[in-house]
Amino acid sequence: MLMYQKELQQLMEVNKMANFSKVSVKEDARTELHDQLGLTGAEVSVNNLPAGAGVPFVHSHKKNEEIYMILSGKGKAVIDGETVDLKAGDWVRISPAAKRQFSAAEDSPISYVCIQVRENSLEEYTAGDAVIG
Repeated sequence: MLMYQKELQQLMEVNKMANFSKVSVKEDARTELHDQLGLTGAEVSVNNLPAGAGVPFVHSHKKNEEIYMILSGKGKAVIDGETVDLKAGDWVRISPAAKRQFSAAEDSPISYVCIQVRENSLEEYTAGDAVIG
C-alpha cells in the first residue's frame, strides 16, 4: 500500500508540473474545448457549417461576450436583426445581450472559432500581465 501511495504522489506531482494542455480538433460540426483543455476562464469552440447550413437557433448570453474568428469559407451572422457578412480572416465581438445566429453561404462552408469570456473581466493583458524570465 505504501508503494502505491508513493507512486500516486509522484504522478500527482508530475500533473502539477504540466502547465499546458494540447488537443487536436477534428472537423466535427462543433467541438467545445472547455473540458478537453481544462479551461478555467473561457469557453472555446470550433464550429464547421456546411454550405447552406446554419445554427438552428438564435441566442444571447447572460454574462459572457463572444469573440468569433472566421477560419475559412464565408457566411453571415444576424446580430440584433442586422446582417453581417463574414469571410476568412474576419473577427467579430458580440456583447452578451445581442441576439445572434450564424450561417454558411449557399455556395461555401464556413469554419470559425468562438471564444466566450465574461464581459468586463479582463484586468490586465499582454505586457501588463506578463512575467519575463
